[in-house]
Amino acid sequence: MNIIKLDTCSSTNSFLKALSEQQPLEEAACVLAREQTAGRGQAGNHWESEAGKNLTFSLLFYPNFLPVKEIFLLSEAVSLGVKTVLDHFVDDVTIKWPNDIYVGERKIAGILIENDFTGEYVSRSIAGIGLNVNQAVFRSDAPNPVSLIQLTGRETNLDQLLLQLLDSIFKTCSLLKLQNLNKDFIEQQYNQALYRREGRHLYRDQAGLFHARIELVDSSGYLHLIDDSGLRRSYPFKAVSFVRS
Repeated sequence: MNIIKLDTCSSTNSFLKALSEQQPLEEAACVLAREQTAGRGQAGNHWESEAGKNLTFSLLFYPNFLPVKEIFLLSEAVSLGVKTVLDHFVDDVTIKWPNDIYVGERKIAGILIENDFTGEYVSRSIAGIGLNVNQAVFRSDAPNPVSLIQLTGRETNLDQLLLQLLDSIFKTCSLLKLQNLNKDFIEQQYNQALYRREGRHLYRDQAGLFHARIELVDSSGYLHLIDDSGLRRSYPFKAVSFVRS
């Protein structure tokens, strides 16, 4: 596995994308930055990370076996790979749709996947992952960050944790290459791991607040909710938001 370590860069996703366009890179290439000055989250949100304290890295995939309509499966697989590792450290790890990693009601990791397409298939995907590890204090206005050191009370070796994450992520993603049964398995595991999977909770869409329960997230990445009147509501990313209690 090719791991490229940088002292600093603006964005590991942008760096890896540019590098892969300049020279051939094998799948599973990884770019790790000690400091990321312009880390991006979903919808352009900024990712706060203290230099040398956390893991900020990007991974290269060539999922040309996945049709465009099934690309969310890769997001599910990457999220499950991260969750599997964190399950060994703390309890109550869930995946907040589409792919934030939560512990309880607090966000410990974010994932941003950027895709390129050739015809009806995915030609290249770059998954950027930011995981809060040894950062004890957060100074941004993010509402609910948490780190492993805050949860466990001890520092974690970043190099060892990175290798565990890479192994877990690529093992999970490799299941997608085998048979459709494995795609169904990934989708089922993802849905079982969802944040707020059980019970009724408060949401907001363009019409306002409402209570609903999660029915499922489908293979296209749409979130399906059942509201209190029994109506099924389906949303793409950013069309509905979770409201904190």
